Amino acid sequence: MRNAVVIFTKVPCAGTVKMRLTTERGGILSREEAQEFYQACLLDVVESCLKADCCDLYVCHDAEGDAGYLEGILNEVPSAGRVREIFSDTGESFDKGMQYAVDHILKNGSSERLADAVVIVGGDMPTMQPQTLRTAFQKLDQLTVHGAALVVGADQECGFNIIGYTHGTPFRFDEVFYNRLGVTALDMIAIRAVEQEIPVALLETVPDIDLVSDFAHLLTLLKTMQLAHKQDSSMQLPLRTINVLAELGYE
Repeated sequence: MRNAVVIFTKVPCAGTVKMRLTTERGGILSREEAQEFYQACLLDVVESCLKADCCDLYVCHDAEGDAGYLEGILNEVPSAGRVREIFSDTGESFDKGMQYAVDHILKNGSSERLADAVVIVGGDMPTMQPQTLRTAFQKLDQLTVHGAALVVGADQECGFNIIGYTHGTPFRFDEVFYNRLGVTALDMIAIRAVEQEIPVALLETVPDIDLVSDFAHLLTLLKTMQLAHKQDSSMQLPLRTINVLAELGYE
């Protein structure tokens, strides 16, 4: 089975990324610090995806983002030349953007598809491990005997930040995030899976960083990860994120 991962991200830019962490929204970072922090997170996610070595890697960015800038910073990651393509979404809603990213890979299941299964991850989850992606594709492969398969990784706020499915899975993102039922995005995944009888596998929870409470949690998690890494060198440490936080004076 051919596998693809799409990192769904905004191009790091002051004033457009991680604004809920900034002082003007009641947070603790300046706009420039938020950009620097998010850029480090994104590059650590890219490196983790490349080290998984189980899939082709694509990056889908916001329509307003500077593609040239994004390509430039990605070159800071070793083996960045293995990124198959950087492309822009449609600039519409979050639902439509994610659907566009999936359709770009799966081509509605046609023979021209770029992969048989695709997993989408966010750029703000620097502690994600390469093994998480390997597990995602292993679970998809195991479930495909049913003709359709979906994997999802919950975040800490009733949503999800990892989701993937095979080309034969009848799933779409329409009204997942912005739905008329008034339920969480993770609930909508479950509702759609039940309605369409899609087998689902649940991945480990990987935190993403949107709020100040998430930021505080990350600081404590990174400290523990660094201690654990001394006993388990196979653990992928998000060194860019760790170094940026140290430079900004946060611990």
